Amino acid sequence: MSIAMRAVALLLRVTAKPGSSTAARAQKRMRKPKRSGQPPAALRRRHDMSVRQVAGFACWTVQPRDEAATRGAVYLHGGAYTSEITKQHWALVGALADEGVRVEVPLYGLAPQHTYREAYPLVSEVYRQLLEQLPAAAVTLAGDSAGAGLALGVAQELPAAGLPQPRRIVLISPWLDLTLGQPAVQAVAPHDPWLSPAGLVEMGHAWAGGDDPSDARLSPINGPLTGLAPIAVFIGTRDIFYPDVCRLRDRAAAEGAPLDVTVCAGAVHVYPLTPTPEGRAAATRIVKDIAQ
Repeated sequence: MSIAMRAVALLLRVTAKPGSSTAARAQKRMRKPKRSGQPPAALRRRHDMSVRQVAGFACWTVQPRDEAATRGAVYLHGGAYTSEITKQHWALVGALADEGVRVEVPLYGLAPQHTYREAYPLVSEVYRQLLEQLPAAAVTLAGDSAGAGLALGVAQELPAAGLPQPRRIVLISPWLDLTLGQPAVQAVAPHDPWLSPAGLVEMGHAWAGGDDPSDARLSPINGPLTGLAPIAVFIGTRDIFYPDVCRLRDRAAAEGAPLDVTVCAGAVHVYPLTPTPEGRAAATRIVKDIAQ
């Protein structure tokens, strides 16, 4: 583990972990006003960007300037289904556009004002519209944390929507089980400098909007894996989602589903988005895999 990763972990433990340490603190976090999620000005200067309304929500298109994109991606940001897209998410989107990828970034509605019931038709429609521009064999469905869980859930629902699988699915630290009910999660929790089960479960209930949180659309680890596009997962060992990624890996192996898991020892949640050697190496690989 690099010195930079240790420093990031320490900073997160002091500044971020308290926000999800209890259900009451999670409720307080959810009550805070939502920000706009506007992309950084530097990104707008570098790329062609436009925004449109899809199913009542904003969707940004980021694409290389003066270059026809031959690859596409739908990127779903994390934030425990309650927080807005951040500059770290936009940085990865920008890196993809730098490599010639057209990226669709739907800003799905956040809990507690919105639930998964609005997100699924939004993301499915954004994906369908992208397929009007590029073949499915050139498109990646990707996301981080909560967004990665949503990405996998949407992929599982594509057959019912009459849509083909994408070329690949890329999941960064996916939230696969809204309940976080496995004993292994509790064992990892003290070592995660950022996330706590108590607060996340509370936010997950808000996202579920009264529905069963174990439903596959909320906890895609309970959904089908066979018939999906090849899946690539990136996860650190100091991440409370790590045990559920191991469960997903075991399920995929038993069912013969194509899934590749990259485990980074000592890395924190969504480590490819961190300013660390491990994070930069993972982000470079993700961008290359999506753009190639």
